[in-house]
Amino acid sequence: MSFASKIESKGMFASSIFYAIVGVVLLAFLPLNDYAPHLGLLGLFSLGAAYGLFRKRLWSLWFVIVLFFSGTAFASFMIYSILAKDLLLSTVMIVYLILTWIFTAYVAAKREVLKG
Repeated sequence: MSFASKIESKGMFASSIFYAIVGVVLLAFLPLNDYAPHLGLLGLFSLGAAYGLFRKRLWSLWFVIVLFFSGTAFASFMIYSILAKDLLLSTVMIVYLILTWIFTAYVAAKREVLKG
């Protein structure tokens, strides 16, 4: 029996992978940006959400909601401030913003899968 067949909800697994990758990337860029506290907080919340979604915990929904609002504000500000200067970073921020919205909508729609 393969690992993929053991996963009950592939969407929740994809959501947890997305938040785990975002958390690791944000924490990896922390020293490159003079230890900006917002990157650290977003990274820690993303890793917490990834863990909660992977373990199917109900409290992870609150982490995802907090990340939706804070991630949207962070990405929108970054897009606004660097749109004409750095096209690659702007594109990455747009993709991050869209994926954040998609995974938040998915987790909110499938919240009955999460256990209390």
